[in-house]
Amino acid sequence: MEKVSETIKVSKATKEALIKVAAKLQERLGRRVDLDEAIRHLIASSIKKPELLDRVFASAPSLSSSELYEER
Repeated sequence: MEKVSETIKVSKATKEALIKVAAKLQERLGRRVDLDEAIRHLIASSIKKPELLDRVFASAPSLSSSELYEER
């Protein structure tokens, strides 16, 4: 997968929640996890648990999990 650098704007609360998700994922996997991987994990998990992604992005009401998935 080719990585292209993009900038997205999120609220401070969303960023903090995403960092917590990344930290838990890092702990579980036993290796370093960047925010991109944490987002991809949330998107993949949203298929199984859509409420998880909605909860993380609740502070960014202009984004929905379906819109995020379509952008992927």
